[in-house]
Amino acid sequence: MNAPKRVTVLMGGMSSERVVSLSSGQGVAEALRSKGYDVCTLDAQADLAALVETLNTQKPDVVFNALHGRFGEDGCIQGILDWMGIPYTHSGIRASATAMDKAAARAIFQTAGLPVAEGMVVDIATLANADPLPTPYVVKPLNEGSSVGVSIVRAGSNTRADIVKNWTYGPQALVEAFIPGREITVGVMGDRALTITDITPTGTGHDFYDYDSKYQVGGSAHVLPAQIDAASAKLALEVAVKAHQALGCSGASRSDFRLDDTNPDQPHLVLLEVNTQPGMTATSLLPEQAAYCGISYPELCAWLVEQATCRQ
Repeated sequence: MNAPKRVTVLMGGMSSERVVSLSSGQGVAEALRSKGYDVCTLDAQADLAALVETLNTQKPDVVFNALHGRFGEDGCIQGILDWMGIPYTHSGIRASATAMDKAAARAIFQTAGLPVAEGMVVDIATLANADPLPTPYVVKPLNEGSSVGVSIVRAGSNTRADIVKNWTYGPQALVEAFIPGREITVGVMGDRALTITDITPTGTGHDFYDYDSKYQVGGSAHVLPAQIDAASAKLALEVAVKAHQALGCSGASRSDFRLDDTNPDQPHLVLLEVNTQPGMTATSLLPEQAAYCGISYPELCAWLVEQATCRQ
C-alpha cells in the first residue's frame, strides 16, 4: 500500500481574520485525518524563516491553505509555496492577489461583462468633505475580507467623519452604490456552481452581512437553495463560474452578490466580490452548499487536497 499523503494545514496567520482561520484549520485537519491523510498543522505567523524551516521539516506533499485575509489570501503565501515547490490548495498568486484587491477585481469583472455596482476608488481623507456618490453607498477597504471595515453611509447619518477618523485600512477606499434587497452567495468547485444561499443577518445592529453575522453561531439565517426568481438564479450561477474563470481561480471559490428584487418585475443582480479562500468553519457557506449537493465536509476537504498544484 502507498503511504498516506502528507498534508500540512496552514492556519491562523497575521490578518484580522486570524481567529476564523484557526477555526477553519482545525476543522479541516480533523476532516482530512478522517479520510486517512497524514496531517500536520502550522500557524503561519510573521517569522517567515521559521515558517519555511517548519515546512522543510514537515515535508508535506500538499499544503492545505486555510488562511484568510492578508498574507494567506492575497498571493503572499502562494508565492512562498511556489518558490518552495510545494503544491497547495485553492488559487495561485495572480488570482489570489487580484481577487483580494477589490479595485483590480472590479476591473476584471467589468472587462468580462459581469454586473457590478456603480463605484469608484477614493482617497479616504476626502470622504469627510463630501459624499462621493448619492446616499446610500458602501465604503470598503481595498484589501480586506469577511466584510472587515465595511460601512454603509445613509442619508442624514453623519457617519463620514467617524469612518475617516477610525479608518486603518490604507489611504484609499472603494465606494460603491448600496444595492437594496437580498444578499446571496454561490460556491464554485472547479467549473461547477454548487447552489445559491440566501443570507439574512439575525439579531440587532446588523443591517448587512458583516463579520459577526458571518462567524457567530446564529449570526445569520441561511436558506438554500435561495427562493429567488428562476432567471436571477440562473444568472447568479453563471456569473459565479465566469467570475471564477475571469480571475483564473483554482479549486474552490465563492462569489457574493446583492439581488435587488424590490421590484419583482425587474430584479437586478450585482456581483460584489469573489472569495478565493472561502471559510471552512462549521457555519461557513461553502461546506454548507457542498453538503446540500451531496458532498460531505471531509469529501470537500479531500477534493481540495487532490486538486492542489504548484505554479512554478
